[in-house]
Amino acid sequence: MPLINGIELPGMNCGLCGFKTCDDFAAKAAASPELMKRCIHLSDSLIGAKSAEISAPQLQSSSCGSCASVECSRTSQVHDSKPWRDSLDREFDFYLEHFPEDPGPREIIIPHNPMITREMEIAVGDVIIGRPLGMSCGCPITHCGVVTNVEMRTGVITWCVTGPLTPRAQGFKDLGYYIAEAYEGIVRDTRQDLRIGVRYYFQPRMCMLQWRHSGLINYLNRTPQGYQVRLEGLFIG
Repeated sequence: MPLINGIELPGMNCGLCGFKTCDDFAAKAAASPELMKRCIHLSDSLIGAKSAEISAPQLQSSSCGSCASVECSRTSQVHDSKPWRDSLDREFDFYLEHFPEDPGPREIIIPHNPMITREMEIAVGDVIIGRPLGMSCGCPITHCGVVTNVEMRTGVITWCVTGPLTPRAQGFKDLGYYIAEAYEGIVRDTRQDLRIGVRYYFQPRMCMLQWRHSGLINYLNRTPQGYQVRLEGLFIG
């Protein structure tokens, strides 16, 4: 079994940490120990977390969260008193925050020509830019960010959107138009109970336009920071 600082990972390759295998996770977590909290199979005492971090007001379900089931679908805090409206005065259900260890919002994308991923030799750590076109959001703003994962076979790229300063300073690879397949992030507050298989209006916390988006939740998992979600079938408006 893979080890990280003397801690043995379960070797289950469940994928809930965001990596395909425990070996992949161990390689990344060795340099970034804060990632250890992603492994739901390790006890709090092993990873140095305090049970007080998961307080009763924060988490309302006693389920472990490992199955990401509909039964374990209540958010950490539900608030209906906030002004849940975007810059165009449209209602939305929650803010999508980025993971604490990420430099910005996590977006899963595919270029309009997936071969570009191989032709441009896109690799983890590359700074890239592009614009989501058409039914996959149709955002008028060019997105800029850092690649965190690449699937060469399919052309699918995972990146963290960080803004224009890094590409201006370091250079970049231009994908052109792309399709936004999914967003992943943390939900801390919401005005609606979250359930798998339901479409919600949400606003990415760092959206430059402060516009609402909509997406279908197809993954939901409880964490000390809030609820980890994956939203697909994205639209703006």
